[in-house]
Amino acid sequence: MESDRTENYIKIADDFAGFSLDMFCIPKHYENDLKTVLIPSGIIQDRVEKLARDIFSELASEPMLLLCVLKGGYRFFADLTDKLQLLSRNSGQSIPLALDFIRLSSYVGDKTSGKINVVGGEASLPNIADKNILIVEDIIDTGLTMQNLLELLKQYHPKSIRVASLLVKRTPNSNKYRPDYTGFEIPDKFVVGYALDYNEYFRDLNHICVINESGKLKYGKKS
Repeated sequence: MESDRTENYIKIADDFAGFSLDMFCIPKHYENDLKTVLIPSGIIQDRVEKLARDIFSELASEPMLLLCVLKGGYRFFADLTDKLQLLSRNSGQSIPLALDFIRLSSYVGDKTSGKINVVGGEASLPNIADKNILIVEDIIDTGLTMQNLLELLKQYHPKSIRVASLLVKRTPNSNKYRPDYTGFEIPDKFVVGYALDYNEYFRDLNHICVINESGKLKYGKKS
């Protein structure tokens, strides 16, 4: 019996405290703004490599368009693309890849509305018709944003749509949406780093970390 790939992920428990900041290289300008390291950079890279192998083994029979959801997805997208290209060069089969980008807005501070506003890339959406699409996203929070995006993309009649998300957050506000490929399921904490931001800060952090209240106050939008 074929396993359900939507249930194939690393689950980080609610009571996992994370790793001490003292054990890792943290940029000095963020040292007082973070609580813990939730997922170290090396573990992220290893998991992304495994996701690439899973995607390659299942989807390498046809060309694929990788659609990056900006801005938070760009690091995951870049690393995943590199690893898929490496597999194409060094295995007995290859997968033709095309790349495109879409930018959405749904977060205000540390809250997501679920309502999407396409603020970049909408002009190229008609080009997805009859193509196999893999959406590459940084994090699924409530699931509303992704479901709204999927409904939008279906209007342009792609051949298929799959979703790869590095993170899925366990939150009571979730609509239970699950992407096709998931890196980690994480507790209901606001995380930053590896291109995930808080009001545009922390994208330059290599690890995925939990922001503290001081960091939220420091980098919060001023009214």
